[in-house]
Order: sequence, then C-alpha cells, then structure tokens
Amino acid sequence: MRGLHADTGYLLYRLGLRSGQLFNSCLQESGLRLRHYAVLRFLATSEGALQRELSTRLGYDPSAIVGLVDDLEKQGFAERRPSPDDRRSRIVALTEKGRAFLRDTDEAGQRVTNELLGPLDPAERDALHGLLLRIAEDGLN
Repeated sequence: MRGLHADTGYLLYRLGLRSGQLFNSCLQESGLRLRHYAVLRFLATSEGALQRELSTRLGYDPSAIVGLVDDLEKQGFAERRPSPDDRRSRIVALTEKGRAFLRDTDEAGQRVTNELLGPLDPAERDALHGLLLRIAEDGLN
C-alpha cells in the first residue's frame, strides 16, 4: 500500500495549508487573511473587476466575495464603483491605500515563499513555479 507522501495531490494540499498558515500569520496584524490578499493581488493587475469575475477567477464562492470585499472596503483597501456598462453592477477597484498595503506586504510574502521553498535551489524553485503555473492555467481553461 502506498504511503500518504507518495500522493502528489496530498502533498500539494499539505503545502497549500502550510503556505496559508504562514501567510495568515504575516497578515495577522492587519486583520486580513490570505483570501483578502488574493482579492487585492487580483485587483492590482486590473482596472477593477465585477464581483462575479472575482468569484470566477479566484475560485471563491460568490457569497464569500461579498464579505471579502466588504472587509476590504472597511479597511479602505478597495472600493465598489458603479459599472459604466451596467448601472446595476458594481466594479471593485483597488484604492491607493490598498496598493500601499500590497507594497508593504511584498517582503512578508517573499519570506513565506523562501521558508516554504528553503530546501530548493533557485533553478528548482523556477522549475517548480513553472510546473505549478502550467497546472493552474490548465485548470482555469
């Protein structure tokens, strides 16, 4: 019988949990969690997004997105704006305060990554990142 560590899916799951725990510890002071950070990171690469687009792209339940955006608005990191195309829809956009928060957390994020990937040399890290990106992109198509 195969051991648990022979299952790549399980290893990815465990590393994802560990990564989330480490990153949440870094964010603890701000009152945010990794899920908030993911929304902010996504918004940083766009001019804003509809809440349903955030749900689809990040893989979060639409009801979770509402709460996450509410939290980010309370902190002043994001804001909802009327959509120019549809008055019933709201676009979520990153504020300047949100951009500053992301800049301030870049170093913490890098520390988490370095801790997780400590056993790998730079070439192995690049290879792992490339492989994970390929898998992730395939799952989004």
